Amino acid sequence: MKKRVTGLGGIFFKTQNPDATKAWYGKHLGLPVDDYGCTFWWKDKEGNDCSTQWSPFKNDTTYFSPSDKPFMMNFRVENLVELLETLKDEGVTIVGDIEVYEYGKFGWILDPEGNKIELWEPIDSAFL
Repeated sequence: MKKRVTGLGGIFFKTQNPDATKAWYGKHLGLPVDDYGCTFWWKDKEGNDCSTQWSPFKNDTTYFSPSDKPFMMNFRVENLVELLETLKDEGVTIVGDIEVYEYGKFGWILDPEGNKIELWEPIDSAFL
């Protein structure tokens, strides 16, 4: 079987005050926060540069829609287009269209509990 998820791309969660939350994590846990949260850099088993994102969002964000959950997981994947086609054939709910940026492609699905999951085919070299 072809690879599906290759790693954790990020954890996104809602908070009353994202700036205060980032400041708290920066001060007390030493996270090097920026406007988006914190990017953790690591190497995969082949030695390639990779990243995982930690990001607090404002409580009223619509980015997690149609899910009403206070969090969203982001998984790193290979071949997003093929994976979404496979998931659709398996009856998984696909949310929206694929979006493409200089740092990768994104697609979204819902799990059986209504949690929105972001699937990311990254181009990690775009961050370096």
